[in-house]
Amino acid sequence: MRVAVGMSGGVDSSVTALLLKERGYEIIGVTLRFHSVEACEVEGTHHICCSPEDVRDAARVAKRIGIPHLTFDWEKVFRERVIDYFVKEYLKGRTPNPCAVCNREVKTGFFARYLREVADIDFLATGHYARIEDVEGFGKVIKRAVDRRRDQSYFLALVRREDLDLLMFPLGDMTKEEVRRIAEEKGLEVAKKRDSQEVCFLMGKSPGEYLEGIVGRREGQIRHVSGRVLGKHPGVYHFTIGQRRGLGISWTRPLYVVDIDPETNTVVVGEEEYLYNDALIVKEINFHVPLERWRDVSAQIRYRSSPVPLESVIKTSDGYIVRFKEEVRGITPGQVIAFYSGDVLLGGGIIEAPLYEG
Repeated sequence: MRVAVGMSGGVDSSVTALLLKERGYEIIGVTLRFHSVEACEVEGTHHICCSPEDVRDAARVAKRIGIPHLTFDWEKVFRERVIDYFVKEYLKGRTPNPCAVCNREVKTGFFARYLREVADIDFLATGHYARIEDVEGFGKVIKRAVDRRRDQSYFLALVRREDLDLLMFPLGDMTKEEVRRIAEEKGLEVAKKRDSQEVCFLMGKSPGEYLEGIVGRREGQIRHVSGRVLGKHPGVYHFTIGQRRGLGISWTRPLYVVDIDPETNTVVVGEEEYLYNDALIVKEINFHVPLERWRDVSAQIRYRSSPVPLESVIKTSDGYIVRFKEEVRGITPGQVIAFYSGDVLLGGGIIEAPLYEG
């Protein structure tokens, strides 16, 4: 069985390739190069992935474990499908999740289909901390990783259901500590390599700094929910729903970003109670399990947030209304909502807006 392993040059994908080679699969290491600049560190904390340095690391690991290695220069594809999307969404006053979109459009789902066509692979394996299993009542699904601290199933919520038949996640039953220990025991050069930052192309910058460098400074007003102007901002792309720091304004109570209006170039702030809502709108849901088979459903609206039980998911002419059993904090247009039944990922979509009723 021929398995391509997406090798980013990091420890997770390197150990993935090693484990599958030891299990007897015919392995091909494949690396996507997204950046022409060298990897860098900013104050010792940030590292970009998919750079020329990472390509070299992946090639060195492939040579050590004795597998062929191919590199695909997909800088143009990555820019068109991920970076351009990221920029457009922020300019619309939304907060996108480029990693989830990349998994669907470039390095996971799409790449698996591409390799099936050009290299006749049976599977694409990656270093994601998630599991693919057949579950009674649901069929083949993605499940949360055993190591909940590292679980990355949320970032896979937009991957198409049909692509699950082409994917393998060998690290889903392991902890990060186990992965690093294997890498050290086998003498892999990347055993202690620092993990890449979440948004690989920012290179240590905040989203606002990155976008200001592209589109320039676009000043506008910061308004309280009462309508009072409290100050100016350098561009709506510097802000996200729920943000408290960096507003540069004063008030009698702590204020948070509660809305972003790109048409009037206004950032709306308010007290914390304005951040809570119990319903939202999603235009499309990427179903891994058909809606009629969902049961005991909860939803996660950010990577680091806890899943919250759902009251209902109702199909409308414009999409879906998702209702929670309790109010949730900071519903953010552009972010991914991932639906779960226990550990099973049922599907996901992109939040359009909170639903205000009354």
